[in-house]
Amino acid sequence: MLRREFVALVAAAPAFGEEPPIRVQLTTGGHAHDISFYGVFEGDRALRIDVNPHPSAFRRDLRKSVDVLVMYDMVDVDGEKERSNLQAFVEADKGLVVLHHALCGNWRWKWWYEEVVGGRYLMGDDAGMKKSTFKHDVDIAVKPVAEHPVVKGVGPFTVFDETYKGMWLSPKSRVLLETDHPDGDRAVAWIGPHAKSRVAVIQLGHGPEAHRHPVYRRLVSNAIHWAARR
Repeated sequence: MLRREFVALVAAAPAFGEEPPIRVQLTTGGHAHDISFYGVFEGDRALRIDVNPHPSAFRRDLRKSVDVLVMYDMVDVDGEKERSNLQAFVEADKGLVVLHHALCGNWRWKWWYEEVVGGRYLMGDDAGMKKSTFKHDVDIAVKPVAEHPVVKGVGPFTVFDETYKGMWLSPKSRVLLETDHPDGDRAVAWIGPHAKSRVAVIQLGHGPEAHRHPVYRRLVSNAIHWAARR
């Protein structure tokens, strides 16, 4: 019932002459989150969203039914079938948007964090790096540092959110947003390095204050549209 009602909330049949909706799979699981998160997608008629949480998220081939995968989960995809389906989706020139705690998932899957996401939150010490850290409930001043469709219409802003510090960031990632908050890493949004898939990563997005922030909503919408090549 939740899935059907949510799809009806954010998508309507396209009017004559409009492009078909962007088919989005929104994957959650492994981390509690406020119901306010789903409000991030309200009002965007271009999206048709299917909420598909773990453990069912990657049990099927997504290539024919999904245009953009939005990940707001914190799960290590380690089943052979599930990994194969996720990898096939990325390699099929599809779109991927990684939000907040999804940076903590698959942190030991080298292909995922090196070739796709271009960054990872370390859940433990690894390869000479210490475990990453976080801090709740801080005001984070953010500014764009590049021109890109994901940050179109976005100027400097401040959001009450959660910082991550000590993450690994690929030198191949293209940083879009930065902060100088002492409890966080400098980069808070970037484009992943994958050669085929369009990958947008936004570290922000922990709680209601971020979910309701108009700039955060714009960033997520921009990221989905760009990943879908719209």
